Amino acid sequence: MTEGTGDVLDRLEDAIGRLADGSVPLYELVAAHERALKLLAEAEAELQALRDQADELGRTARPG
Repeated sequence: MTEGTGDVLDRLEDAIGRLADGSVPLYELVAAHERALKLLAEAEAELQALRDQADELGRTARPG
């Protein structure tokens, strides 16, 4: 996991925590939800990039 990935996951956890807090005003919940969606998209893109790297490494490591 890259340093950026850890940061995205930390921010996503924070946004999810705000969503779970029952005392947060509605406008903050909406903002936290929007942040969480963006962070989730970033995390998924990073995960796909890591999968692509692993696939490429697997192809170059095979003899032949």
